[in-house]
Amino acid sequence: MPNQVCHFIHDLSFPDLPPEVVEQARRCLVDLVGVAATGSTTELSRIVRDYAAHNLGGNHRPTRLWFDGRVVSPAGAALAHASTIDAMDSHDGHRLTKGHAGVALLPAAIATLEPTANATLGDVLTALVVGYEIATRAGIELHATAADYHSSGAWNAIGAAAIAARGLGLDHGATEHALGIAEYHAPRAPMMRCIEHPTMIKDSSGWGAHTGVASALLAAGGFTGAPAELLTSSSGSLWQDLGANWLIMEQYFKSHPVCRWAHPAIDAMLHLVHQHAVAPEDIGHIEVTTFAPATTLVITTPQTTEEAQYSLPFPVATAAVHQTVTPHHVGHPELANNHVRRLAESMRVHESPAMTAVTPLRHEADVTLVMHDGRHLSSGPMIAIGDPENLLSTDALVAKFHADTQPVLGPDRSKRLFTRLEADADSPLVELLDEMCPPLP
Repeated sequence: MPNQVCHFIHDLSFPDLPPEVVEQARRCLVDLVGVAATGSTTELSRIVRDYAAHNLGGNHRPTRLWFDGRVVSPAGAALAHASTIDAMDSHDGHRLTKGHAGVALLPAAIATLEPTANATLGDVLTALVVGYEIATRAGIELHATAADYHSSGAWNAIGAAAIAARGLGLDHGATEHALGIAEYHAPRAPMMRCIEHPTMIKDSSGWGAHTGVASALLAAGGFTGAPAELLTSSSGSLWQDLGANWLIMEQYFKSHPVCRWAHPAIDAMLHLVHQHAVAPEDIGHIEVTTFAPATTLVITTPQTTEEAQYSLPFPVATAAVHQTVTPHHVGHPELANNHVRRLAESMRVHESPAMTAVTPLRHEADVTLVMHDGRHLSSGPMIAIGDPENLLSTDALVAKFHADTQPVLGPDRSKRLFTRLEADADSPLVELLDEMCPPLP
């Protein structure tokens, strides 16, 4: 099996990719860069970028920090950029992995391709596809074989290592070692601790990306690793269908910059306020019925962006009042008005055993507005926008990109950056990075 995986990692080329896979990879690229732009404004991103610049310098294979410009090592860039994307919880994910791949994969791809002469946008897109296929399968296998709910860094490190091994041109033996080093050292962090105590540790994807890139660099120097057990699957065709069944197509995209578990309730709330033109002062309280994991997002009055991102009451109340949930709302929860605070603090959240039974294949919520005049307005069970069967349209994804980037970069730079992201596959990568890397205004 590892030999088949190595062939896939190194032999896949851009012309091999079906058009729909290329389009999905572009959607992932655009979304991840947009989230990185808004994430770069957070204190989390500043701290990690400073750490990388001060401690992980780039004398060999230098690469630039996005929206910053300082030069660091590839492993330092992977840490900083994955942390920056993870800082604003608005990036793509996969239901069966219960986490996120792209957040680690794009940083790994650019960190190893930027120092390479003549790298193109097509090289980035192909590397992304390789990473999504490896990381997603590793995540599914981990959750099928491990009792605990691990953070995304536990498995997206393996996808990052695959991308880095490809970018560094490792032979199959060194690639197997890179994958084994990454699996062994990947941060198998207890994810529920992050949810129960929201801080800057987030989903450990920064360390997943760092581990993956560092593992490939170590393997390039002769460092050896134990075989990656997650690549020897007991799950039937999980690895046998590499290059035939494209799991990148199963990624979901987020409309709101908070934990995915809160999204069905947010979208149900938006459906209600748009359908009934409800004024927040007319709402007595809100009742949410949803699946068990979503009921653990209990913070009603967040004081930090991390607490706001791992809350259900706060973004649902924000949607009720503002009819949207933006990075500004989540980035500055202390500015929430009295309507948001009242509705969040009075919200009642209940588990539905039936909704719990179908997770993680399906995430649902039913929101009821209990009005001051005695009416009960209910959404009925709803799934989140952005799932593969309820796609976020390309127009909506482009609108999200500009909503994320324009407040940070200004409208002109936002448009130029989008143009670079949509360029032909043979467009030089350096042209994209020359737009991404200068410091923020």
